[in-house]
Amino acid sequence: MLCKLIPIAVLLGSAVAQNATLRYMPFGDSITEIICWRAKLWEKLKPTEWGTVNWVGSGRGENNCGDATYDRDNEGHSGFLAIDIANRQQLVGWLQQNPADVITMHLGTNDIVQQNKPVADIIKAFTTLVGVMRASNPNTKIVVAQIIPMGFGSYNTQIQSLNTAIIPWAQGLNTTASPIWVVDQYTGFSGTSDLRDGVHPNGSGDDKMVNVWYPALVNAFQVAQAAKAAAEETAAAKVEIPFTA
Repeated sequence: MLCKLIPIAVLLGSAVAQNATLRYMPFGDSITEIICWRAKLWEKLKPTEWGTVNWVGSGRGENNCGDATYDRDNEGHSGFLAIDIANRQQLVGWLQQNPADVITMHLGTNDIVQQNKPVADIIKAFTTLVGVMRASNPNTKIVVAQIIPMGFGSYNTQIQSLNTAIIPWAQGLNTTASPIWVVDQYTGFSGTSDLRDGVHPNGSGDDKMVNVWYPALVNAFQVAQAAKAAAEETAAAKVEIPFTA
């Protein structure tokens, strides 16, 4: 009788990682909370292989989107500043309650509109928030938006400055394990015809945001799933079971 050890991964193959459920957190302010781009994005993802992704977050706010079936979980907080979320360490608790593999972030509008915070201070807050994400999950995949314009006041000059600063900031923090992708939600978005109240997207604005989020999010899901698959197979390969021949 010959007894030898074989990796359990040989028996399980790639099915282990295939069954892993990705967790996605939409993170931001009211432009993430009381809108309908999340519902429309979920509907666009549903018929794809990413339709079973688990959306996570402590909130379920929206804007009467007319879909009772979509996963409303999100971490959008109306009126919140990026600087305050960072300084008060609020994201720490949110991620403890709802860990995520992929996070989208559209944040900074209230910092500019409410308190005219300097771009450098907002970027510093973003750095803190990314650190929190990675402390919660070192392999977090992050998609950061250059934020949409406003439909009133002179805020868009400051918004454009923030959007410009986001690109080198993301490049400086990008890692293989936890990449940061930047998407442009500003270009092609009208501060008049795509907003319902000068701040929040209307139907056409939601559609435009979905069209920007979708390819980046699918890419992030693919990268996250591949990383999970590799981690699962590595862990499985370390577990050996006796085999008798």
